[in-house]
Amino acid sequence: KCLQWVAARETAQALKTLAQAARGVSASTTDPVAAHAMLDSARDVMEGSAMLIQEAKQALVAPGDAESQQRLAQVAKAVSHSLNNCVNCLPGQKDVDVALKSIGESSKKLLVDSLPPSSKSFQEAQSELNQAAADLNQSAGEVVHATRGQSGELAAASGKFSDDFDEFLDAGIEMAGQAQTKEDQIQVIGNLKNISMASSKLLLAAKSLSVDPGAPNAKNLLAAAARAVTESINQLITLCTQQAPGQKECDNALRELETVKGMLDNPNEPVSDLSYFDCIEGVMENSKVLGESMAGISQNAKTGDLLVFGECVGVASKALCGLTEAAAQAAYLVGISDPNSQAGHQGLVDPIQFARANQAIQMACQNLVDPASSPSQVLSAATIVAKHTSALCNACRIASSKTANPVAKRHFVQSAKEVANSTANLVKTIKALDGDFSEDNRNKCRIATAPLIEAVENLTAFASNPEFVSIPAQISMEGSRAQEPILISAKTMLESSALLIKTARSLAINPKDPPTWSILAGHSHTVSDSIKSLITSIRDKAPGQRECDYSIDGINRCIRDIEQASLAAVSQNLATRDDISVEALQEQLTSVVQEIGHLIDPIATAARGEAAQLGHKVTQLASYFEPLILAAVGVASKMLDHQQQMTVLDQTKTLAESALQMLYAAKEGGGNPKASHTHDAITEAAQLMKEAVDDIMVTLNEAASEVGMVGGMVDSIAEAMSKLDEGTPPDPKGTFVDYQTTVVKYSKAIAVTAQEMMTKSVTNPEELGGLASQMTNDYGHLALQGRMAAATAEPEEIGFQIRTRVQDLGHGCIFLVQKAGALQICPMDSYTKRELIECARAVTEKVSLVLSALQAGNKGTQACITAASAVSGIIADLDTTIMFATAGTLNAENNESFADHRENILKTAKALVEDTKLLVSGAASSQDKLAQAAQSSATTITQLAEVVKLGAASLGSDDPETQVVLINAIKDVAKALSDLIGATKGAASKPADDPSMYQLKGAAKVMVTNVTSLLKTVKAVEDEATRGTRALEATIECIKQELTVFQSKEIPEKTSSPEESIRMTKGITMATAKAVAAGNSCRQEDVIATANLSRKAVADMLTACKQASYHPDVSEDVRARALRFGTECTLGYLELLEHVLLILQKPTPELKHPLSAFSKRVAGAVTELIQTAEAMKGTEWVDPEDPTVIAETELLGAAASIEAAAKKLEQLKPRAKPKQADESLDFEEQILEAAKSIAAATSALVKSASAAQRELVAQGKVGAIPANAVDDGQWSQGLISAARMVAAATSNLCEAANASVQGHASEEKLISSAKQVAASTAQLLVACKVKADQDSEAMRRLQAAGNAVKRASDNLVRAAQKAAFRKADDDDVVVKTKFVGGIAQIIAAQEEMLKKERELEEARKKLAQIRQQQYKFLPTELREDEG
Repeated sequence: KCLQWVAARETAQALKTLAQAARGVSASTTDPVAAHAMLDSARDVMEGSAMLIQEAKQALVAPGDAESQQRLAQVAKAVSHSLNNCVNCLPGQKDVDVALKSIGESSKKLLVDSLPPSSKSFQEAQSELNQAAADLNQSAGEVVHATRGQSGELAAASGKFSDDFDEFLDAGIEMAGQAQTKEDQIQVIGNLKNISMASSKLLLAAKSLSVDPGAPNAKNLLAAAARAVTESINQLITLCTQQAPGQKECDNALRELETVKGMLDNPNEPVSDLSYFDCIEGVMENSKVLGESMAGISQNAKTGDLLVFGECVGVASKALCGLTEAAAQAAYLVGISDPNSQAGHQGLVDPIQFARANQAIQMACQNLVDPASSPSQVLSAATIVAKHTSALCNACRIASSKTANPVAKRHFVQSAKEVANSTANLVKTIKALDGDFSEDNRNKCRIATAPLIEAVENLTAFASNPEFVSIPAQISMEGSRAQEPILISAKTMLESSALLIKTARSLAINPKDPPTWSILAGHSHTVSDSIKSLITSIRDKAPGQRECDYSIDGINRCIRDIEQASLAAVSQNLATRDDISVEALQEQLTSVVQEIGHLIDPIATAARGEAAQLGHKVTQLASYFEPLILAAVGVASKMLDHQQQMTVLDQTKTLAESALQMLYAAKEGGGNPKASHTHDAITEAAQLMKEAVDDIMVTLNEAASEVGMVGGMVDSIAEAMSKLDEGTPPDPKGTFVDYQTTVVKYSKAIAVTAQEMMTKSVTNPEELGGLASQMTNDYGHLALQGRMAAATAEPEEIGFQIRTRVQDLGHGCIFLVQKAGALQICPMDSYTKRELIECARAVTEKVSLVLSALQAGNKGTQACITAASAVSGIIADLDTTIMFATAGTLNAENNESFADHRENILKTAKALVEDTKLLVSGAASSQDKLAQAAQSSATTITQLAEVVKLGAASLGSDDPETQVVLINAIKDVAKALSDLIGATKGAASKPADDPSMYQLKGAAKVMVTNVTSLLKTVKAVEDEATRGTRALEATIECIKQELTVFQSKEIPEKTSSPEESIRMTKGITMATAKAVAAGNSCRQEDVIATANLSRKAVADMLTACKQASYHPDVSEDVRARALRFGTECTLGYLELLEHVLLILQKPTPELKHPLSAFSKRVAGAVTELIQTAEAMKGTEWVDPEDPTVIAETELLGAAASIEAAAKKLEQLKPRAKPKQADESLDFEEQILEAAKSIAAATSALVKSASAAQRELVAQGKVGAIPANAVDDGQWSQGLISAARMVAAATSNLCEAANASVQGHASEEKLISSAKQVAASTAQLLVACKVKADQDSEAMRRLQAAGNAVKRASDNLVRAAQKAAFRKADDDDVVVKTKFVGGIAQIIAAQEEMLKKERELEEARKKLAQIRQQQYKFLPTELREDEG
């Protein structure tokens, strides 16, 4: 009723507008009769509409009354008829109707049975027909043009078109009389009928456009109708002039040139999919073809070989059309490439294609039902119908897959079905007609065409919806000016080509006419010059080149500015900016640098293959550099540290220079995908620019953290708080429950961050900035969701309370963030630390207040959230218990049996079932009951999990598989309960027919199934004859539930690599083998083991497969394949398990035989899954188990480890101590410097080893993925162990250096560590040299890196030995003066010396043993080299 009321109101408003418009039209016309007719027709519409609303009201009162529905339909039809009459009264419409009527009357001449013989010669008739065709074609163009002008112009144009059509029809009938056979005559008449229909459609389209110029697709439909007239005329001329070689080709070519000329009028839509450089190639190729064909035209006209002459004209016409199309597309691309232009938008469907197909199908259907149609014509018409209906159905399929609108998707699918079904019915009648051309069969065919024509017309009308049409580009004035040289050259080429073809046509008839030959030469020269001009214009106007030049000039100016600022900074004369704060400048600089970073990849992409986008992107990039320079100079001017000033300015200059290099590379590439020689330079420039952006961002972040910049964070929190006080929020898309869940999540996240800030304030104050930023982001989300929660909460008091408490939390977050900033500035300030801890506690308290407000708003759903969290913890605990059980360490504390726990388990499980019922019913009842049910179910599942764990432990660790079966059963119940709680929360307070209620019922069903399965498992666990069967049944049910989750549209929270997916398939392979073995053995122990393994293997495989398939780099096609084969693999495995279950119930050889077939199906699906995973990875996929790959990974890991150690050394400072000898202080600095150089050199060495490893793979000396590579594997193992030793030795060196400078270790330990680095380096060099080419670049770099490590190690050893020697010199021994004391001192010294000598000997033996043991594990080649 509400909808009908809205419709009635809108109808009344539209009638009011119509009345005003009708009065306006009648007032503006000078013809009183027309004015009265307009007012009368408008009055009819008003009266009919009143009756329509009255009948609609009656129909609404009695919805099922068939009579009232029929009256309503009749009145609606009458209103539609009145509206048509009203439209026909508009100025110019009547003239179009008269023209249409005239065409209809003239067309009756074609219905006579026999035509009178022609009294004219063939040449005269042909000449008249050609002239009439040209006139009619011109008139059609005038009709199209008149639709853009006044109504009087359309009246005149349609009248002229009607007269020209009458003349053309007479000439066509005259030509038909010239036909030699009846069949030829029928074909001519059929073509004339087609022209008649096309002409009527043209006038109808012109009439429609003149009535509503803004109608969607009206212009496209008019253009298509005009083109149809031209094409049907061409078909007739071609048919009638087959006996005049050369002439018809010339006429066809002229008509084609006239048609394609329209492409150059206003190129604001793409003509084709060609890129700019494809257009240049197309112009070059077609110009070459045109040159050859023009020479052929001249030569064959001279020799009189008219057949070849006609072929040359046809080739020239195609080349000219190709040239025009390429020129129009190039002009469009030039226009939209201007930065002030906007590119068009490709529509969902092509309305012109639908209109053409509609017209072709209608003409073909007319030929089908024409009594004069011959069998060949019927067959031809049937072919046309099949071709176009197939194209329409395909277009519908593509459109339905592209659109996101469900209504449109369904409509396209339904329309395609209707067209396909009606076509199938028509084809049946055509087959019957082809077998017997009787009147009855022809009548059946006529009846069958009606549904097809109706379906196609409905589809065409739907496709004309403005929602689906293309949006033309908006070309700026500058873009239009850039298009002009191309368009002028192309138009000149077409005009001169048309004149050349006309001249050649007359020369073909009379080749001995010298003046005409001179004219032909002149036209040929003009065509040649215009093509040269066209090529030059297209090349000069290449998109993006002008913008690249402008941008290069702009960035060069910016570089000069930054150089001036750098000179001022060097001389300490850089003026400080006082008009803005340093925080604002840093934020501005950060924002600009980030925007520049975001543009790097789009520019590189445009430079490699999207010429139309290049100008937009480079202009956008250049616009950022002026604010970049201003902000960078401003930031530098406020820095007190001169070195920091120079760093910021130098890095800004580097960024500008890298952008300049990027622009030069982009200009060279120009968006040409075939200019591959420029692509490497573009990629390199993009990489350099990214590195420059990263460098300056690191500097800015460090500067921001140093000053404790939290102003931006405080502003963000304050802005989020202010939005809470704004007026009415936008219409909520979810319920209170949805917002409640999100608010709880972010509130808890803020509480956790506050706790971490308390901890970090004492241990790592430098990390407070990141935590404060995280808290700011979380509060922003919390405020947004809290506002929606407050708006949807009932009663309003609860909403007010939520909003107030979220604001209070915001104040607490601001204080905490401010204290974090203050503590970063003064990390040792104990007072600030205490204040921060107090603020963090206040934030935690305010979080609890927010949660209590939410609970008051929806106590039940809050309890559901809490219960779901508790159940998640239980599931994690059960996973841990499964690990203990699998390891055989799950034992009972007392000597108790499973029977002691069975009753307790069954009783608790039944209590859980009762809680489940209360939970499901609680969704539709009060919040208190729902909260009680949620709390009770959480308590019961906790108890049930505990008693089941005790029961599993009582089974004893000697039967771990049965323990796992039992724990898996309770885990399934816990998972189902978690899903059920979530479904209950979503369905709370919803009506019974809401979709969430169906989800709740489904979750409850799964819950009951899993509890039943637990009960069965508990009862069968001590029955050795059936517990395997029970475990297998439970596993099958679990796998089915996992498959349901896998097949859902829900996107996984995280993604994984394809290697992970491949690794998980190995578990499926093992499980399949175990399942086949269990099916053959039928032993319950094997079945239990299979059930446990299957459950984990399938779950892991499905999880890994879905996570890998939803990786951002994976295409839709590969994702669909991965999900399909994951499903197939699971279904195949389920069939295998179900068959094993069948064998357990009835073990016969016949049943065991198909096991191999089932396993092969699983293996096939696993193979497909692995291949899909390889496709995800692309060409870079490698076997993670390959020793060569492991070697490279270890090398890179060692390099990372060394770099981390080097960074650690960078942070070390010598220990503070009283000033003694300067030499010792120097020594500690020497230790650090030497250790740093060793770490840096070792990092370079390991990276060089990795490069050498890749070079060996590339040379084929080591297989990329060896199948059974014992030798290569040995070499790789040597390389791996050597890399690990280098990393370990370097790490030890860093620890020794650290300990030495802190005073906790001796110089001897430092010397030993340095020597170990040198030794492990030598071993790594040997390992790399085994198979390498000694003269290769990689080996030279490797050797140089090794030498650098050795030099750095020697330097450290010398420094440490020197210091140790000096220390020995400096150690003064205090000799006791008393005799007894002196003797005791000597004895103690000798004892210590002997002790040290013995320890030295033992250490040497130990070192020798270690080396002997390590030598055993070295590959053969390394032993030989060492020997």
